[in-house]
Amino acid sequence: TIIISSMGLGTTLTFIGSHWLLVWMGLEINTLAIIPLMIRQHHPRAVEATTKYFITQATASALLLFASVTNAWTSGEWSLIEMLNPTSATLATTALALKIGLAPLHFWLPEVLQGLDLTTGLILATWQKLAPFAILLQLSPLLNSNLLLLFGVTSTIVGGWGGLNQTQLRKILAYSSIANLGWMITILHYSPNLTLLNLILYMFMTLTTFLLFKTFNSTKINSISSSSLKSPLMSVIALMTLLSLGGLPPLSGFMPKWLILQELTKQSLIIPATIMALMALLSLFFYLRLCYATTLTKAPGPINMASTWRTKSHQPTLILLTSASISILL
Repeated sequence: TIIISSMGLGTTLTFIGSHWLLVWMGLEINTLAIIPLMIRQHHPRAVEATTKYFITQATASALLLFASVTNAWTSGEWSLIEMLNPTSATLATTALALKIGLAPLHFWLPEVLQGLDLTTGLILATWQKLAPFAILLQLSPLLNSNLLLLFGVTSTIVGGWGGLNQTQLRKILAYSSIANLGWMITILHYSPNLTLLNLILYMFMTLTTFLLFKTFNSTKINSISSSSLKSPLMSVIALMTLLSLGGLPPLSGFMPKWLILQELTKQSLIIPATIMALMALLSLFFYLRLCYATTLTKAPGPINMASTWRTKSHQPTLILLTSASISILL
């Protein structure tokens, strides 16, 4: 209870704070609260993931504090939206990019996510992105658009290429997260509302995907092939959610990509838009691999497995079905 409420407190502090120190404190509380959750299973992978996460986040926090102090030193203002010093704005952007795992500062994210169980991984992939994005959205008019574009396009490229040769579901979700964050960051300077829309949809789609993998109790591609025997309905929901996450029309995940490409074209950023559209195909390729494994392959096993889907599910399914409806039909 203490840990979860601390995470809520940290994020809320960052949401409501307009003073740099308060915002920084919120981010720190957030980081410190998730660390006990990460290290809960005493396993060398979990310890390694927690250490990596802690070092990365501490570096990013120090950089962010340095940016805000530099800004206060030049302008005499501690207010969040008074960041008029370009050096401070660049430093803050880099620090937040490191915090949420944008390429080329993404190296910690797949490794950390791989070392966690699915519940903590879900918190890391969704809730922990809220506070840094709250800062980015408030600062969006003041940030350097070229730097954001560079981060965004690099992230979509890395997220597309990186996920191709993975067999671990958590690593695939980490690369998918990097690619999705890339789309959000690219459009941040021109249309913060689109970034917010994309963030909310991404959170719903990721929530559904993690809950489905938790229901199937699988962490590798080859272990989800038995899901269609366990529960045909769940495997169909998984198929739709993964296609939505890949951005296939007419599912929800297509909407933000379409609007972002439209906005980039309006801003006459044709080359970044083309690169991102092509990289979305790479992401779609590895989502299709997951779909193929989930619904189109039958696991070798006894014939009477087919009747087990009538057994009652032990997972609570209300949240899963709500988030699945949103991430497929919105």
